[in-house]
Amino acid sequence: MKEFFSGDILYGDDFNSKQIKLWHNQEKEAYANLKDNKDRTLYKYVYHAFNQFHAFSKCKNIYFKNVLGIGSAYGDEFLPIIDQIEELTIVEPSKKFLLNSIGAIQPKYIAPEITGKINMGDNQFDLITCLGVLHHIPNVTFVLKEIIRVLQPGGILLLREPISSMGDWRKERIGLTKNERGISVQFFENLFANNNIEVISKNYCLTAPVVFSNIFGRVFKKPLVLYKWYVLFDFLISKILRFNSKYHKVSLWDKASPRAVYFVLKKK
Repeated sequence: MKEFFSGDILYGDDFNSKQIKLWHNQEKEAYANLKDNKDRTLYKYVYHAFNQFHAFSKCKNIYFKNVLGIGSAYGDEFLPIIDQIEELTIVEPSKKFLLNSIGAIQPKYIAPEITGKINMGDNQFDLITCLGVLHHIPNVTFVLKEIIRVLQPGGILLLREPISSMGDWRKERIGLTKNERGISVQFFENLFANNNIEVISKNYCLTAPVVFSNIFGRVFKKPLVLYKWYVLFDFLISKILRFNSKYHKVSLWDKASPRAVYFVLKKK
């Protein structure tokens, strides 16, 4: 497992069809079944300020004709830009997340293929979001190439993923599904360089959120990522501590580094 914990090789990326099917079946409803996720009245999407700072601020005054959300659940991520969207398709494995409307739009939900194949033609979408989804998927290279294939030239891809191992996935982890693990920044950059993807912005983020929640949590009752000031603070501290990024974090010092990366990408 040394090569996987180093981040040099992504665990699960070379799985055969039988292994992929097992992983898919284990993860299909796993996120939906986490506490508060399966009940719409309890579910709270906390990343609006986060998305605005890292992504939507770069998409002002752009009208998107055909948008694809990968694993977008209830579709809350689209609410701040819903008036900029004409048609919305969401690839979502869990039937528990399906809604008849998101804002004024009636989304089209489709179930993912176990293989990761997206059954659509090339160059279909002018905006694709994939926010915290790929680390739940085994064959990330294939799936990400499929996402790029259906993205129009000049189209925008918003991508946020954890960049650490998220602990030892061979053991049960509180609050995490069975198979999820982070993806190294180098993995993404190598894939983008070989697939005609231009990096518009790359921001490290989510540095020691538990620590800062413990510090500020008694004063601020809502999750910190809901506050614009915290998103800016997190951006600055993550920028300072990005040098300390390590895929498999063991010591407390290792954990004093960004946990995720947020890319805004464009297909050439």
